[in-house]
Amino acid sequence: MSALTKKIRVGILFGGRSGEHEVSLRSAASVIAAIDKSKYDVLPIGITKTGKWLSGSQSAKLLPGPGRLFSPPGNRALTIQPVPHSVDTVDVVFPVLHGTFGEDGTVQGLLDLAGLPYVGAGVLGSAVAMDKDVMKRLFRERGLPTPRHLALLRGQAPLAKLVREFGFPMFVKPANLGSSVGITKAHDRKELKQALETAGQFDRKIIVEEAIDGREIECSVLGNDRPQASLPGEIIPAREFYDYEAKYSDDRSELLIPAPLSKAQTRRVQKLAVAGFLACECAGMARVDFFLERRTGRILLNEINTLPGFTSISMYPKLWEVSGLSYRDLIDRLIQLALERQAEKTRTRYSL
Repeated sequence: MSALTKKIRVGILFGGRSGEHEVSLRSAASVIAAIDKSKYDVLPIGITKTGKWLSGSQSAKLLPGPGRLFSPPGNRALTIQPVPHSVDTVDVVFPVLHGTFGEDGTVQGLLDLAGLPYVGAGVLGSAVAMDKDVMKRLFRERGLPTPRHLALLRGQAPLAKLVREFGFPMFVKPANLGSSVGITKAHDRKELKQALETAGQFDRKIIVEEAIDGREIECSVLGNDRPQASLPGEIIPAREFYDYEAKYSDDRSELLIPAPLSKAQTRRVQKLAVAGFLACECAGMARVDFFLERRTGRILLNEINTLPGFTSISMYPKLWEVSGLSYRDLIDRLIQLALERQAEKTRTRYSL
C-alpha cells in the first residue's frame, strides 16, 4: 500500500448485552491484535452489558458512560460520539458480537440503516441462523438432514409429550443463543423439568431435540454468493457434551484439526456446510456444526453460527489456517467480502 493510499478504518464492534459478552471480548482482542495495521486503521467500539456504546480508549476498558450512535445525512460512515468533542468515523464494521443483540440481526439492521458495510451475514441470515427452530425448519425444507426437534414457549412443559417423542436423554436449549449457554442434557423427568426452566431464563422460545450419539464435527464456510468450505475439524469434549464449561473453562477438551474423516465423509461435510449456509441466506462467514452418528454413520447438520468464536485458537479460524488461509489473511478476506457485498447492494433501487 502506498503512502498516499488512505487506510480503511475498521470499527471492531464487541461486548454487548448477551450471555456471551466475555467470549466477545476475547474474540475482539484477537482480531485487533492480528489485523493488518498497514492496511487498516482500527477503532474499537465496545458495548457494555447494559447496552451503552463506547469507543476508543473508553471502549478498550469498557468504562461506564453513555454513547450516541448516528449517521449524518449523506454520509455512509457510522459515527460514534462518546463525548461532545470526540467524533470518530468508520468505513466498515467488523462485528465480533456473539449471541443476542449482535448475532441475531439487530445490529445488522442498524448498520444497514446507516448504509455501512459490515462483516458477516445480513439481517435475515443472522436472524434465521440464530433461531435454531427456524434454522432447522429451513434445513428440512431443503432436504438437509438434521436431528428431530420440537419448539415450545417459556412456561410450557409438556413433559409426557416430550418423553414420548424423544425418550431420554434429550437436549433442551434456548432457541436464540450460542456458546452452549443454557443448554442441558436431560436424563430423566426431574432433569427435564429443570432444563426447561434453565432454558427459559435465556429465551422465551425453547427447543427440545433428540440426543444423537455421535462425533462432533465442525466446518468453516467463507464467501458470499459462492461460498467455500474449509477442511472439517472434530471436537472431543472433556465433559458429557461440549457445554460452556468444556468450551471455555475445561482445557481437557481436544480439537482435532483436520478431523480424522474419510475423503467421502470430508466431501459430504463440506457439501452440507455450504448447502446449510445458502439455505439460511448467510454471507461472509459461518461455522457449521455436525453430528456424525456412530451407529449409522449419518452426518447430521446441527446448527450454523454466523459470528463464531474468533480468537486465534477458535475453531473457525483454525480450520481456515489448516486449509491454507492464515488468521490475518482471513480477517482481510472477510473485510473485502463485506465491501463487495456493499457494492452489490448499491445496485439495488430503493425508490422510483
